[in-house]
Amino acid sequence: MNKKQPSARAARPGEAARIGTALDREAERLLAALGPAGAYAFPDPIEEAMLIVRVGGLGVSVGGGRFPLRAGERLVAVDLAEREPGPRGRLMLNATGRARLRRAGDGDAVPFLAQNLDLTREGGTGPERRLRDASESPIAWMARRRGRDGEPLLDAASVEAGERLRRDLTAAMMLPRMGMDWGATRVDGAGPRDPASASDAILSARKRVRAALNSVGHDLSGLLIDLCGFLKGLERIETERRWPARSAKVVVRIALGRLAEHYGLERVASGPERARMRLWRASA
Repeated sequence: MNKKQPSARAARPGEAARIGTALDREAERLLAALGPAGAYAFPDPIEEAMLIVRVGGLGVSVGGGRFPLRAGERLVAVDLAEREPGPRGRLMLNATGRARLRRAGDGDAVPFLAQNLDLTREGGTGPERRLRDASESPIAWMARRRGRDGEPLLDAASVEAGERLRRDLTAAMMLPRMGMDWGATRVDGAGPRDPASASDAILSARKRVRAALNSVGHDLSGLLIDLCGFLKGLERIETERRWPARSAKVVVRIALGRLAEHYGLERVASGPERARMRLWRASA
């Protein structure tokens, strides 16, 4: 007597994600359409085999397109989206789906870094631009924090001054590296740190760095190199310099204030509210 074969069990979302997350074209398009904040999809009340995408923002909901229902089912099956209960439940991306979008946002070069880091490109143009995690900057950390008076620890001028020095330090290649820089430019087989092969951009950046450090003074230049060059946090600066707790915050604000003055950055905009129109063409 033949035994009754067990019926096929539907794979749970987590199991489906482990089996594979390959998506067809329609599912990929739906995944991208659900990426913006507040985006969701719901069944078309007229055509049951279709989904309607809505994108909400500032209290306004706009259309985001129509997609096959099977595309939404595929996203749910591979654990990239979740559906609210009920026949008219909305379909929205979950954390896994948003992580997949972030991986795809920066191309194939760093697919898994982009999902957890705040990557930005800087330094030149095209594919040679360096990747940087914007969230690792201690200046950005201080700019997000507020003091007891409710004001940010750093004003906009100080933040821009610190970021400008950091960009110049990176472009000048003045900081030691702990490993090989495989992405650096090579000229006639020489390394980029060879003075004979240094480009005009590198030499200009070094000149700007020296001028900025000389302007703030010897007592604060080392602190700015640690903060803007090596990206050391306030606690590490206090530990290495044996400063009292929470004292680095005050000294950093003074150092960045001097740096902002060197760059000509003002904390408050000044000048007339209006100016007369000026024409660059020669008068008749």
